[in-house]
Amino acid sequence: MSDQMLRVVVGGVLLVHGLGHGGALAAIAWIARFGQGSTGNWKPARSWLRPGWSSSRAALVAGSFWLASLAGFVVAALSFWGLLPVDWWQPLAVAFGLVSTAGIVLFFGNWPLFNTLAALAVNVGALIAILWLQWPPPAVWGS
Repeated sequence: MSDQMLRVVVGGVLLVHGLGHGGALAAIAWIARFGQGSTGNWKPARSWLRPGWSSSRAALVAGSFWLASLAGFVVAALSFWGLLPVDWWQPLAVAFGLVSTAGIVLFFGNWPLFNTLAALAVNVGALIAILWLQWPPPAVWGS
């Protein structure tokens, strides 16, 4: 795979993963507005660690994790593609991979299993690739 194609794929994964957190935000907002009704396997935010939280507090905390992750991964993608004047994509991807993982763990069981496992796979994969494998190489992302 060419360096240019790797740039598209890596940046695209960061961007799509960030935007995917918007789906969780939308589910929280939908459930708050209309009730669980026709949300499929999406459930109201509830933390197994803090079961005494009110539904509005749990939704606010969960929404904060997803909003931060959405913004962090989108900015990481833009930084990776060189569309921002700074090269922060690696620390952003690591930091918001940890934020996303913490949110998933704290609210485990609220979201459909496929979404949960896919998000965890991207988070863990990004952490392993960046921190341990030091991938992708600088030739791909331009530093």
